[in-house]
Amino acid sequence: MRSSDGHEGREAAPLPVFLFPSELVFHSEQRSSHRKVLTLYNPYAFRISFKMWCTAPALYRVVEAEGSVAAKSCVDLVVRHLDVSPANRGRRDRFRMEVRGGGQVGGREIWAELRGGGGEEEEERVNRKPRAGGGERQRTLTPLLVPTQTHLQLPTCTAVRSVSQWVVCVLLAVLCVAVLMLPLHTDSSSVVPHCLHVSTNQKLVCAYTLGLLTMVFLR
Repeated sequence: MRSSDGHEGREAAPLPVFLFPSELVFHSEQRSSHRKVLTLYNPYAFRISFKMWCTAPALYRVVEAEGSVAAKSCVDLVVRHLDVSPANRGRRDRFRMEVRGGGQVGGREIWAELRGGGGEEEEERVNRKPRAGGGERQRTLTPLLVPTQTHLQLPTCTAVRSVSQWVVCVLLAVLCVAVLMLPLHTDSSSVVPHCLHVSTNQKLVCAYTLGLLTMVFLR
C-alpha cells in the first residue's frame, strides 16, 4: 500500500478493543434473553469508528452495527437473536468488532450461543476446541446491516480465558491501584520522590482501566 507521496505506508499498530461482555448466551425459552446488550468503550483521547461482523448475519440483528464513539465515551449495541427454534440450539456463532482511530486499527472476537431451557439453571462452561474441518471453521464473517461483497475469513478462537490472562489482569489491577495512590506532580509536600509523581491524566486512565477490570472480575 502506497501513500499519495509515493512512499509505502506503514502498517497501523494494533489498537486494544474494550468490549463487554465477552460472550453472548441466548436461551430459547426465555424471551428476555433473546435481546443482549454489548457495550463498546472508548478510553482514548480520540474518536474511534467501529464495524461489526458476524458468521451468521441472517440470525442476528444489531442496532447501529457501524458507527463511531467519541473520546472517553461508550456506546451500547443491542443484539437480537432472530431464530430461537430448536434447530439452532447449541449453535455457536462468532462476532467480530473492528475499530479504527488515531491512525490505529484493532479487532476483538466474541462467541454467541443459543441454549435450550429458560436459563434459570446454572450455566456450565464447557471447553470447546474447534475441530479441523468443522462447521465453525468454515463460516465467514459478514458485516451486519451493511451491504458489502467482502467476506473476511478469520481463524477460530476459544472464549475460555487462560490462567495466564487472569494473572495479567490481576497484576494490571494492582498496578492501577498503586498509581492511584501516588501523589500528583503539583504536590510538593509529599515525601515520595518527585520522579514517582504522576499526572491527573495518568490517574484518570488508571481509574478507567481499573473500572473495566472490576467488571471483568464480577462477570
